[in-house]
Parts: sequence; C-alpha cells; structure tokens
Amino acid sequence: AGGWSPLVSNKYQWLQIDLGERTEITAVATQGGYGSSDWVTSYLLMFSDSGQNWKQYRQEESIWAFSGNTNADSVVYYKLQHSIKARFLRFVPLDWNPNGRIGMRIEVYGCTYRSEVVGFDGKSCLIYTLNKKLINALKDVISLKFKTMQSDGILLHREGQNGDHITMELTKGKLSLLINLGDTKTHPSNAQINITLGSLLDDQHWHSVLIEHFNNQVNFTVDKHTHHFHAKGEFSYLDLDYELSFGGIPVPGKSGTLSRTNFHGCFENIYYNGVNIIDLARKH
Repeated sequence: AGGWSPLVSNKYQWLQIDLGERTEITAVATQGGYGSSDWVTSYLLMFSDSGQNWKQYRQEESIWAFSGNTNADSVVYYKLQHSIKARFLRFVPLDWNPNGRIGMRIEVYGCTYRSEVVGFDGKSCLIYTLNKKLINALKDVISLKFKTMQSDGILLHREGQNGDHITMELTKGKLSLLINLGDTKTHPSNAQINITLGSLLDDQHWHSVLIEHFNNQVNFTVDKHTHHFHAKGEFSYLDLDYELSFGGIPVPGKSGTLSRTNFHGCFENIYYNGVNIIDLARKH
C-alpha cells in the first residue's frame, strides 16, 4: 500500500508508466515506500513511444544514473536538463537501501506534447511551393524530426535552375547535407559541400534536424551536434526554385550522384521559416 515494491529485489526490476499519449516530460521526483526501510538510492530512466523500443535518458552524452533517496519519505526532485517526449517511461532501480528492499513512489511532471506527424511509404514525397513574397534570400531555417528503420533515404531536396541543389539524405544510418553550387563544369569542385552528422539514425527513435542559413554561414544540427561552416561562392544568391520536396526527389535522375532512395518512415513538425508544412498539407 505504501508504493511500488517488487516481490524480488534485484537488478531486473522496473516500474513502467503509460501516459496514454506522447507527453513532454520535464521533471521526475521519487520517494521510498511509505513508513518502511525500502528506498532506491540510484536508478535509470528509460523512455519509449511504442512500449517496445526503449531509449535511455542521457545527459552530457553519457548514460545518466539518477541519485535516488536516502530515506523513505523525503522527496528527491530532478528537473531534466532536456525534456523527454514519450508515451512510456521506465524507472529501473540500480541500488537500494542495503537494510531494506526496492521501494518507490514516483511523480512525473510535464505537459501535453503538440505534434503534427506524417508517414512516408518510400514511394511518396511532399512538395512545398514557397510564397515568393515571403522569400528572404539571406535567411533560411528548416527544422523537422524524423524516425525510420531504413538506413537510406532522401529527407529534403531543393533544385536550382543551373544545377544548384541542396539535398539532405540518410546514407547507411548517417545524415548528409550536400550543397552543390552550380554546374561542376563552370564551378570548381570546391563549390560542392558535403557534411555528415550522426550515426545509427535508423533506430526507430525520433531525431531532430535543423538547417540555419544566414548570408553565407550555415549551421547544420542533428540532435545536439552542430556543424558550422561558411559556404563559398554565391551561396546567398543560390538560384533555387521556389519549391522544396520532403521525402524524395519528384523528378528522378534530375541531379548528380544521389542514391535515389525515397524516405520510408515518419516526419514530425516540419517547419520552413516558421511555416508549418504538415499543417498546410493537411489543409490541402
């Protein structure tokens, strides 16, 4: 009656919570079993969207063991350094009071997570035609999240009149941003930029992507890793069409040396300069 206490206290116990829908979790708090000598001194936090495929909460890129309780009744509260977006949580005790058993009372803090999700079957793509009035040649910001089990696929493509193009593509579980400035016949090879970030991104977990382009400065961020670079040539005046395609290239064989595999998986919250692309698609 005083909280959760498994029949056997060993390293194979866990307490799982189903929040009913994807939720943004910002903090957790624990106590020991009420009026007992049962409390957990350290634990891991795992999270999942499906209840099948689990990921561990990390901080500073290392596995993070939470310090638990030192008695049965004091509350130990942790504000998470970065919020978790998930439906399922698992608390996994690592150590507990040597003179007692595993015992936990738990509080989870957060709010409803608002999201727009669209699925791609590997044969489709989503084309966004830009409003020419809203175009600013000096600034472009694209953000999205994706999850997939496929190691290859095109996430984003934008074509130009004279052979210019920008492509973001998953190749062997890594994400590459390829910027091709013009026709290679008229431009030297240094007009081509290829940046690769991340690995094992085909793990069926959500990964976030951000491309920021101000003048000739480009920031490419995958999850929490950012690559800053300066684009040579006339990048701020790229002769690009007023069209972005997500999930594939609409006309096959149009440009260069791409793997040609369309994306198979899910996108969430696609934004181009603050415009919600999935919401626009839903409204036709």
